[in-house]
Amino acid sequence: MSADSPVVVLLTADDVPPPSDLSTVERLADVRRATAASLADALPGADVLLVWDIFSGALADGWHAADSLRWVHVAAAGVDKLLFDDLRASEVVVTNAHGVFDEPIAEYVLACVLANDKQLHRTEEFRRRGEWVHRETLRVRGRRVLVVGTGGIGRAIARMLTAVGLDVRGAGRTPRDDDPDFGTVVSSADLAAHLQDVDHLVMVAPLTDATRGMLGVRELAALPDGAHVINVGRGPLIDQPALTAEIAAGRLTAHLDVLVDEPLPADDPLWTLPGAHISPHMSGDVIGWRDALSTQFLEKLRDYVAGRTPGPAVDKQRGYVPGTVR
Repeated sequence: MSADSPVVVLLTADDVPPPSDLSTVERLADVRRATAASLADALPGADVLLVWDIFSGALADGWHAADSLRWVHVAAAGVDKLLFDDLRASEVVVTNAHGVFDEPIAEYVLACVLANDKQLHRTEEFRRRGEWVHRETLRVRGRRVLVVGTGGIGRAIARMLTAVGLDVRGAGRTPRDDDPDFGTVVSSADLAAHLQDVDHLVMVAPLTDATRGMLGVRELAALPDGAHVINVGRGPLIDQPALTAEIAAGRLTAHLDVLVDEPLPADDPLWTLPGAHISPHMSGDVIGWRDALSTQFLEKLRDYVAGRTPGPAVDKQRGYVPGTVR
């Protein structure tokens, strides 16, 4: 190990498997392993922090000890658990798992759309009861989708749903009519005005102060009867009690991969409501996902060791990697 090798702190947890490329990382850097409890002791003199325990907010508590930190990489798409005022104000570069989860989450959203429109959940319920109930299902082609969030994951969703014939628009910060993936992008700041004709509403926006609770009582009321909500972003994007009430009334259905409290409390009505379908924050977790995250960090570390700034960087004020139009 060269005296000039960077010091990398690996923030992990006892129940989280280590990065598969860790041995290669250790040939490039001096690696210190830490948990949330020991992070402050590991940070002095460290150049890089790899947040492998992706739901940890330990850096805020240990920030006082980060005397030479230059780069933080979080092995997740969302950085809302990581960011805090002092980190935002610093010159520390933050990167995330940009690109790793785009296609897997898009596939998951397509599965939710098909399950809803083809009544796959109801078919399974009838099978379990031994009931032969013939029904007619919806054509997927031509159904209208609004994807809230026009970053990399949202764009992958738009391309995949468009490929099977759905009519897809986006909702983002900047309205436009010539987007290569969405065609039309409407303003997410006035979301309720664009929901009256939506069949499937896909929430994939990053969680920021501006997006927290963006799908609230007013917006949910604007959705037509029978609309289907899919959340693969963050739970607090949605007013969860308000959505629960709409599902209980039989007006809306939902596939929720993320929730306000995870795991979902045992007494939450979403467990048993017929129109609610819950999954444990797994929409992007295809077989091999941890290997992909490990490889991604190793590639960025090689850039760092070579004197290049790892990227693309998160805009710490906005809370996400600014989108690139493709």
